[in-house]
Amino acid sequence: MNTTPFASLTALAAHFQRELQTKKFILLYAYNGIGKTRLSTAFKDIGKQAGRADTLYFNAFTEDLFSWDNDLDDDSERYLMLHPSSNFLVGLDGVDMDSKVYDILKLFADFEFDFDVIPIMDEKGKFIRNQRIVRFSRTIQTATGNSKVDNIKVSRSEENIFIWCFYLAILQMVLDGTVVYDWVKFIYIDDPISSLDENNAIAVANHLAQMLTKQGKVIPTVISSHHALFFNVLCNELRGGKTIPLHVKNDANGDGYLLSESGSTPFLHHLANLVELDEVHASGNIKRHHFNMLRCIMEQTAIYCGLGKWSECIKFADTDPDIALHKRMIDVMSHADYLIQEPDDPNGKFKDDFRKIFKRFIANHTFNNALVPNAGAS
Repeated sequence: MNTTPFASLTALAAHFQRELQTKKFILLYAYNGIGKTRLSTAFKDIGKQAGRADTLYFNAFTEDLFSWDNDLDDDSERYLMLHPSSNFLVGLDGVDMDSKVYDILKLFADFEFDFDVIPIMDEKGKFIRNQRIVRFSRTIQTATGNSKVDNIKVSRSEENIFIWCFYLAILQMVLDGTVVYDWVKFIYIDDPISSLDENNAIAVANHLAQMLTKQGKVIPTVISSHHALFFNVLCNELRGGKTIPLHVKNDANGDGYLLSESGSTPFLHHLANLVELDEVHASGNIKRHHFNMLRCIMEQTAIYCGLGKWSECIKFADTDPDIALHKRMIDVMSHADYLIQEPDDPNGKFKDDFRKIFKRFIANHTFNNALVPNAGAS
């Protein structure tokens, strides 16, 4: 597989914009910690630096446009507030967002919501501005029949689904050619819902692909994800000469990026990653993102083998004093949020334990020895 090096995420983002002059879709697969969110920010900043916003993007910053008022004083009236001045939310006055969002949300969730506007006052009671909010409710079954519970705080996963559906409602207006969104020249979607089970991964990917392709107007789009099934479903749904499935990872030194084109068969990343993990197992050039790669491979293996959890793939003896330590190490090292200030190069103890975990994993699963000649060696 041919790879192209890029010195920075800005250079990679500029490359994507050039590719989208002739391609409709770029699908990008990358592990957490590589820099997908920063890449999406670099992409949209290219337009802003030229004096114009031109990208309707969805990433972790989009979720930050929504914040909770939990009514800490009375603990009764809870609602989600929408950021008042984002380009993302411009043009919603007079738009029936309730029905636009609900038509999408009902595909993925069973809670209900209502949009509202409340006045924001200063300490002296003087009007400052109107604030858009969202109130949530749920219908539950009781002994006497159905009952509606108002002003609930939905779970974090339900909140993420709602924000995703809100984004899709705006995306639909963009695709419909709504004038107030005529500034949108690119769409960039990064990991739409961070924690997807298998069914939702398929449903969300399929729905997104249908939205992007059923319209007469097609806007050049980048979609990045660390979720292998979500990525693969999109590859199938958007298959064609105008789509590029790509894979990005850090280079050997950890200070640049390698971009590979997956071609028409983007389904064997786990095998390519096994080869890479075996190579770093031998060389000692183990980086933080390799822990994430190892965990993802064990998660896929656990699903395939019908195991209850990924850690069962290691199969430590019950008497092994390191069993809890190794599970915790993989958990922590595979989530960049825990280590935002930590160096990418783990210390010697982490590398030694990585080798031990990887070798134990390979020993308990019959992968082709040609893929893992180093860890598979006796």
